Amino acid sequence: MAVQRNYFSILFFIKKTKLLKTGEAPIGLRITVNGKRAEIQIKRGIESEKWNAQRECAIGKERKYQEINYYLETIRTRIFQLHRELEQDGKPITADILKELYYGKGENPKMLLEVFREHNQKYRELMGKDFVKGTVLRYERTVRYLEEYMEQKFNRSDIPLKNVNYEFVRGFEHFIKMEKACAQNATVKYLKNFKKIIREAQVKKLISDDPFREIHFHQTQTNRDFLLEEELDIIIKKVIDIPRLQVVRDIFIFCCMSGLAFTDIQHLTPEHIIKNSNGEYWIRKPREKTNNMCNIPMLDIPRMIMEKYKNNPECIRKKVILPVPSNQRMNCYLKEIADICGIKKTLTTHLARHTFACVALANKVSMESIAKMLGHTDLRTTKIYAKVLDRTISEEMQVLKHKFSL
Repeated sequence: MAVQRNYFSILFFIKKTKLLKTGEAPIGLRITVNGKRAEIQIKRGIESEKWNAQRECAIGKERKYQEINYYLETIRTRIFQLHRELEQDGKPITADILKELYYGKGENPKMLLEVFREHNQKYRELMGKDFVKGTVLRYERTVRYLEEYMEQKFNRSDIPLKNVNYEFVRGFEHFIKMEKACAQNATVKYLKNFKKIIREAQVKKLISDDPFREIHFHQTQTNRDFLLEEELDIIIKKVIDIPRLQVVRDIFIFCCMSGLAFTDIQHLTPEHIIKNSNGEYWIRKPREKTNNMCNIPMLDIPRMIMEKYKNNPECIRKKVILPVPSNQRMNCYLKEIADICGIKKTLTTHLARHTFACVALANKVSMESIAKMLGHTDLRTTKIYAKVLDRTISEEMQVLKHKFSL
């Protein structure tokens, strides 16, 4: 007896005659089995001129179109998988059965990366308003790592949300540490991103169980480096003849004496410099990372640096205080400056922020004041930066030393 063969195809198309409110054409999916069709609306739209009907995909290298194409491929993979499972089980296959299985009896089965990408798209749209670029990129990197993990472990590009369990999370944690060589604290950040998506899925009733219920995050204490006042003084007084290094040295010193992070110094504008009734200059700027306000009195040296670049063509064009290069170039040039100055520590803009906190603490500035200048709302965050210098301990012990001297 001949085995009946199912002629099966999938077609993505757009409906140009029924545009969405946004003016985009809705994307549809047509499943055909033995000549009979079933259609699915995939809740995505695209400009008609950005659709390639022959290739059944979006045109363009922009992230939006790449995301659409990836979503289409996820759907294609899922339906092919359902078709294969029906074949293996010897069950009847029709276009309507595949449509019903895909929708889960009328309810669209949510896939992990599908939900994650929807979240990331919203974050990217709000980038610069509610979220900084670094946060958005970290969430997108988490998706990339999850995809690679599933390809390696399960030979799949996505899985249903309901299939995410304790073992899956622990396996992903192991993958990040071993395959991506991430340290404990970096691993925890990716897991927290993952956990946020799961929490949102629970709130939306997409899943009931919490795969993170028995998982507790433990971050290791980091030993953050900083410059001593003597080392900072060497960099300030060093004669540097190379113009590009002079600029980077000035920016680095400005960071060391203001506590501003790289992205904050990069976006520092004249509007952020305030002169009060006493004639004192202050930096009042919301942090790019958290939007918390920084209130920093300007010391003489950063004020002189600001004046130095007042007529710089790049500063005028960008309407900023300093001509800050890219972070990569900045850190590269700082390595040269460290060599020139005989500093053995790795100079970075983040080390400059640490230096500001530590030097301020060593000079009897209160933890509360440092927190306000750094834009911290939680004092525990400030304590990470604040190190008690050996010299400070020595000075404070002088009282006991004289009292108990022989």
